[in-house]
Amino acid sequence: MSTGEGFARPELLVDAAWVAEHLDDPNVVVLDGDVEAGYLRGHIPGAVMVPDNYAKDPDTGRVHILAPEKFAAFCQNLGIGDDTLVITYDNNQSLYSGRLWWCLNYYGHTNVKVLDGGWRTWVNEARPVSFDRVAGKPGATFTPKTDESIMVKVDELKKACSLSDTVVWDVRSEAEYTGANDRGNKRAGHIPGAAYLEWFNVMERDSHKFKPAAEIRQMLNDKGITPDKAVFAY
Repeated sequence: MSTGEGFARPELLVDAAWVAEHLDDPNVVVLDGDVEAGYLRGHIPGAVMVPDNYAKDPDTGRVHILAPEKFAAFCQNLGIGDDTLVITYDNNQSLYSGRLWWCLNYYGHTNVKVLDGGWRTWVNEARPVSFDRVAGKPGATFTPKTDESIMVKVDELKKACSLSDTVVWDVRSEAEYTGANDRGNKRAGHIPGAAYLEWFNVMERDSHKFKPAAEIRQMLNDKGITPDKAVFAY
């Protein structure tokens, strides 16, 4: 599991070698976060396809995360129980994996890791590939335990804009930040005072791995996103 050297939380990442060695572990579930076409063109052996990598609730117009009971069913269908170690990956520089990591943590399941480099690194290392559609392991019981501390609400975010010990980080595209692209929202632009650094700048384009910790830390420091501040990202 040797990856993430220099990071504050290296245990949140896992390398391809470790995943390859634990594919047959009964308590490990590997999730492929790509769209169906990507999954069918090849995936890690035993990986289960995530049917909706956003885990958004259709009853709220797909704006909010699935409600607890719906998220529990979502996880159980994937074979995720309360004691399951989840490994998630994708072919989009960990964009979908990171989202799923957050969703699981929000509902109290912290036993989840992101495959550093995802599908790109798995293939580059010439590891085995499967084309079989895999069903989630039956009999899983997932108990959602909502952790509101990792969710920021609008009122809290408004207050943060005027506090010296907080920073708001806009991770969207430059066009969204400047207001050139409203993405269908009622209003364009960004939160006043928000630091701008698009999310994929912390990723290596070729390998899809996270950039070295020191390099990421310098980029964040340059934007005023420092460890002494509470960071609210959107």
